[in-house]
Amino acid sequence: MVKGNDYFQFKQFRIDQGHCAMKVTTDACIQGAWTPVSSGVSSILDIGTGTGLLSLMLAQANPSVIIDAIEIEPQAAMQARTNCSNSLWANRINVLEADVREYTQPTPYDLIITNPPFFNNSLLGQSQSKNAARHTLSLSYADLLLCFEKLLKPTGYVSIILPADEYNLMEELAAQKGWKTLRKLSIRHRHGAPVKRIVALFSKTGNNTSLDEELVIKDQNDQYTPQFTDLLSPYYLHL
Repeated sequence: MVKGNDYFQFKQFRIDQGHCAMKVTTDACIQGAWTPVSSGVSSILDIGTGTGLLSLMLAQANPSVIIDAIEIEPQAAMQARTNCSNSLWANRINVLEADVREYTQPTPYDLIITNPPFFNNSLLGQSQSKNAARHTLSLSYADLLLCFEKLLKPTGYVSIILPADEYNLMEELAAQKGWKTLRKLSIRHRHGAPVKRIVALFSKTGNNTSLDEELVIKDQNDQYTPQFTDLLSPYYLHL
C-alpha cells in the first residue's frame, strides 16, 4: 500500500521513496515483472536504479542472480541502498553511486535493465533532481547505447521502458547501431486509450522480427485486467 507517498509495500519487499525524485510507478512495475530473467542470466546491471525497484523485482524473480544497481543522484542512491539492504536479497544487490558513462566492469553483464530519463523536448521544472531523473540532461539515448555496447555481453540483452514517441526514436537509433528488437510490450492504461509506454528487449543477436505484445492495465469498470493481475500478482500486495 502507498501511505503518504513515502513508501510502497510489496509482497516480499518494501520501497521507501521519500528521498527519491521519481516514485514507484505502475509502468516501472510492469517492466520489472515482464522482463525475463532466465536461468542463464547470472549478472544484471540496473542503470538509474532510483528507489531500487527494478533490482528488487529481478532479485525476487531469479534466486541466484547478482545485480549491480547504479545511480548518479546521491539521495536516490542512498534510498536504493537502504531499500536493498533491508530486503531478503541484500547479499545479491550492490548499489553504486556513480555516473554510468564513467563506469567500467571487467566482466560484462548478461542483462541490462533501465528506466531512463526520457523527455527530450519538454519544459523543465524547478526541481533539479526531478529534472535529472525525467529529462535526458545527463544521459542521452546515444549515451545509453554506448553504455550497452561497453557493459553488455555480446549474447546479452537490454530491457528498456520509454513513452511511445520516445521509444520510436530510441528504436531507430538502436537499429542504426545494429541492435535488434527481440520483444516489445505496448502498455495502455485502459481499453481504447493510446499506448503510453513501451517496454522492449534489445540485443545484438537474433533476427529482425520482434514479438509484439500488448497489456491493458484497467478494464471499462476501472478494475485491473486479468492479464495485469497475472503479471503483477507475485509482487503487488493486494493482488
